[in-house]
Amino acid sequence: MNERHHQRLNQIFSDLADEIAVPPSRYREAKERYDAVGAWLDEADSELAPYKPIIYPQGSFAVGTAVRPLGSDEYDVDAVCLLQLSTAQVTQKKLKSLVGNRLKHPQSRYKNMIDPPEGSRRCWTIHYAESTKFHLDVLPAIPDDYRWLLDLGVPYELAESAICITDSKTWDIDPNWPRSNPKGYAAWFKSQMQMRLDEAKYAHAKALLRGIDEAKYAHEMEIRAEVERIEDFDVQTPLQQLIQILKRHRDLRYNGDDDKPISIIITTLAAQAYSNEANIGEAILNVVPRMRGQIGQRNGVFWVPNPVNPQENFADKWAEKQRKAQLFFEWLNDLEQEYRELLTDTGFEKVSGYLVEAFGQRDGEAAMAKFASRASQGSATTVVLTQRKSQEPTKSRIEPPSRPSRPWRP
Repeated sequence: MNERHHQRLNQIFSDLADEIAVPPSRYREAKERYDAVGAWLDEADSELAPYKPIIYPQGSFAVGTAVRPLGSDEYDVDAVCLLQLSTAQVTQKKLKSLVGNRLKHPQSRYKNMIDPPEGSRRCWTIHYAESTKFHLDVLPAIPDDYRWLLDLGVPYELAESAICITDSKTWDIDPNWPRSNPKGYAAWFKSQMQMRLDEAKYAHAKALLRGIDEAKYAHEMEIRAEVERIEDFDVQTPLQQLIQILKRHRDLRYNGDDDKPISIIITTLAAQAYSNEANIGEAILNVVPRMRGQIGQRNGVFWVPNPVNPQENFADKWAEKQRKAQLFFEWLNDLEQEYRELLTDTGFEKVSGYLVEAFGQRDGEAAMAKFASRASQGSATTVVLTQRKSQEPTKSRIEPPSRPSRPWRP
């Protein structure tokens, strides 16, 4: 491994992650938006008030891996609207209507912002002013009886937030409610990077206090107090940066292809393969080659289990359409090869062109400009990186099957 190139690549990819990432201001804006929706749903005269509605984020905004939209795309924020009802008290159709009717109430500020007016398959989508490039998907939900997850070995602190959700495509033909657990997944994801998250918050708190403390070093108690005020989205861990880079690489490579690798699989495999790497350079070097080792098989079917519901296979569509698996492994193989090539002398000479091609002109050129500016000022950070031994021998690399298998069912 060329240590000097790796140090430089760590700096370049860190700058690239900054360009790709959604800034903290957008996370705050998203929080203000869904908190405002929650307040409207829970007003004293609301028909939902007796059911104590709670709204919270899910998806990439919940785990801090959202990326800045490309082109004319909008910020897509997903939120759960949880009502304290049971499946014995309400049907899926009724639950969806309860939330939708409140959002479209004559006095609601959202009544003309719902599109489509009848709602989508699972959510109600609120489109804000076009200039904000922002929409919010609100998913109606009720608490699930989580004891079945405990029987599967899911820890109580992750299982207790399980929910039942609505699905207009199946509610007339299947009496069973669809199940989900986005809050449990977010808690699991955070646990995979907790040490680095705590470190990042501590460093951020010290930097904030240093700017106002004449001695330039705050007392430990002051730092700890400041840490408590820092939101998770105010800082980034190497795991989050890695996932953002992987998602943007995927987006540029497979733009418009419905069979492209999906974000939940990328996020889950990266989080499972992460071993507290200290920076993005180490994460790319070590985590990406370990991701394939997290993919299992059950009865000949590829299996990427939901860490908070082992019966759910995030890769279930791979068995239905073999091309999805082929593209994923093709993409993963190429990622490993591309990074190894950048570590060579000839590869590093082409890094600027690679970034533009793989991540887009704006972000690629911005990352290189930052690196060049830092280098010209002699302030490039020296980073010592160590490559971990591969946990999987080359001969055991998982490859897609020759033909699709039938989905496995427990």
